[in-house]
Amino acid sequence: MKHLSTAAAALAILFSACTGSNQKSTDSEKEKNMFTGAKGEVKIMTLDPGHFHAALVQKSMYDQVDPLVNVYAPDGADVEDHLKRIEGYNTRAENPTSWVEKVYKGEDYLEKMLAEKPGNVMVTAGNNGKKTDYILKTVEAGINVLADKPMVITPEEFSKLEKAFQVAEENGVLLYDIMTERHEITTMLQRELSQLPEVFGTLVKGTEEEPAITKESVHHFFKYVSGNPLKRPAWFFDTNQQGEGIVDVNTHLVDLIQWEAFPEVILSKDDVEIVSARRWTTDLTPEMFKKVTYLDEYPEYLKKDVDGDILKVYSNGEINYKLKGIHAKASVIWNFQAPEGAADTHYSIMRGTKCNLEIIQGEKEGYKPKLYIESTNADVKEFAGSLNNAVTGLAETYPGIAVEKIGDNRWVMNIPEEYSVGHEAHFGQVTEKYLKYLVDGKLPEWEVPNMIVKYYTTTEGLKAALNNE
Repeated sequence: MKHLSTAAAALAILFSACTGSNQKSTDSEKEKNMFTGAKGEVKIMTLDPGHFHAALVQKSMYDQVDPLVNVYAPDGADVEDHLKRIEGYNTRAENPTSWVEKVYKGEDYLEKMLAEKPGNVMVTAGNNGKKTDYILKTVEAGINVLADKPMVITPEEFSKLEKAFQVAEENGVLLYDIMTERHEITTMLQRELSQLPEVFGTLVKGTEEEPAITKESVHHFFKYVSGNPLKRPAWFFDTNQQGEGIVDVNTHLVDLIQWEAFPEVILSKDDVEIVSARRWTTDLTPEMFKKVTYLDEYPEYLKKDVDGDILKVYSNGEINYKLKGIHAKASVIWNFQAPEGAADTHYSIMRGTKCNLEIIQGEKEGYKPKLYIESTNADVKEFAGSLNNAVTGLAETYPGIAVEKIGDNRWVMNIPEEYSVGHEAHFGQVTEKYLKYLVDGKLPEWEVPNMIVKYYTTTEGLKAALNNE
């Protein structure tokens, strides 16, 4: 008995030592991920930057971020174009940046990054077909991730993204996507007004034909970024790598629907019901393709989408769905090139019991978004008083805004130009917010569940569109 008790005691000591060691390791990982806001404590690793959004994160400098950025990528045009953009920011005449890019090029770029781990935040914006794997393996390694949208492009990969969020929580790291459109001023004010019952009333339930909230986005393959014609990689036109429009740009629209209709409400997949969905192509000639890729012919992986000499890209999509019983519609259209003086455009309407809040960005608006308020209440005079009072209150947060009557029951929000900072500047705003979350050690309680719901909606929308054909 004495021998048994001695052995048991030894085992207990051994178990305790092992447990203590594991605890120390876990504590060490958590300490490593602790952020205080100190200068240069965030060390970025950029992984496979195939999309220009990766560079836009670095269009500004941040005190909290070390100027040395480690880049891991396969050798080729994508990484070279990325480095040229960074160099352009470093050498511009006004407010030049001072980034130092340390670059590793090789087929084992992912394994190399995970083995070396010179940074504590990974930024990824590129081939979306690989992105879900990138994200999962990076959070498994205990590294924070700031990812461009979309995080996932197929229903089959959705469970992997769910796992990534679970692993991120277990490892004490933050996984976040770059939702730039929340920082567009007309969208922010649309959301603010929709939360004022005296002006908006409540969101109507809507119908499939006339949804309570609609978001539509028109984009262009050929455009200018940071003043230069945008060169797109050929894989951008391969929906197996880029994703279809219904799961790509629609990510932003579904996000805004959630963010505006149910602000800071924790959503679940059970709140989503796909009503209908469809997809269609944008057709590109060889000349169009060459203009935006600089390539004389289609790569082999695009031949499956070529009819004659026309490249047919499933870049357009629409999802009609219910969110907590509210009818919503998110749709994206890709054209080749915008009309003269135009750019990517956004349309949105929120229908309330007292008024509709409508964002229009058409020719009449000079292709700049305008927020219109249209009363659906019979007593226009009473509504006008409520609206003026509301805008006076909002002007304390947004100085200079004002509302102007332009019809019997229609007003336009006049917004000082200083609030219209442009799409590229929104990347810096999102990054600043993410840096704050790192210091807090957590995201807002609703962010992770709502990211999951967002990608569930887009991937289920794609599934429904494919099933409808």
